[in-house]
Amino acid sequence: MKALIFAAGLGERMRPLTDATPKPLLPAGGKPLITWHLERLAAAGITEVVVNISWLSEQFPAALGDGSRWGLSIHYSHEGDVPLETGGGMWHARGVLGNDPFIAINGDVWTDYEFSQLPAHPPGDAHLVLVDNPAHNPAGDFALASDGIVRNDGAGKLTFAGIGVYRASLFDDWRRVIGDTPGARAEPPRFRLAPLLRAAIAEGQVTGEHHRGRWTDVGTPARLAELDAGLRETPPR
Repeated sequence: MKALIFAAGLGERMRPLTDATPKPLLPAGGKPLITWHLERLAAAGITEVVVNISWLSEQFPAALGDGSRWGLSIHYSHEGDVPLETGGGMWHARGVLGNDPFIAINGDVWTDYEFSQLPAHPPGDAHLVLVDNPAHNPAGDFALASDGIVRNDGAGKLTFAGIGVYRASLFDDWRRVIGDTPGARAEPPRFRLAPLLRAAIAEGQVTGEHHRGRWTDVGTPARLAELDAGLRETPPR
């Protein structure tokens, strides 16, 4: 499998830390956030990783190189000065990702989830990792049925961890799902992934799992500081 790490965001909620450093390159526990992902992907047997970049894009090749230090081959998908959002970013990288199922991970989360647990061939269009709801998202995002099918609605909603496996078929009807928006008409197109996921979920085409281990959405400087202190106090295995 190949993997995509979303790293093109502007990091606006992390100012002033992201004025000079892209959020995925901010350190936590002694290393950049994105490095934790690269190490776990390599440990899971992944060899090719696409990193989409925009804000302060030149810093990524300088910091990560070609990925050889982790036994990886890193491809950089440059999106220009304005990020293409998650859906547009995934669409833009499709030439490298190919038609086989691939992993996609938000570059601004930290987790001890083992990527080797992800299914290489999900039965539907996507397979999502869900976690317990953090304080900043108490209502959750999706419900997980006992048969492993993800629902848009239902009791006991969980939070999407920003980790999943996707098939190219998720984009088969993306223009109809996204609609005639300015972003969709742009070249390359700019749109979010969430509407495509919700449409696939409504058709029963998304499975999921509940990760009960450590996970942090590094959305604010305070959360980054808390994560950094926790990793130094209790390093992951």
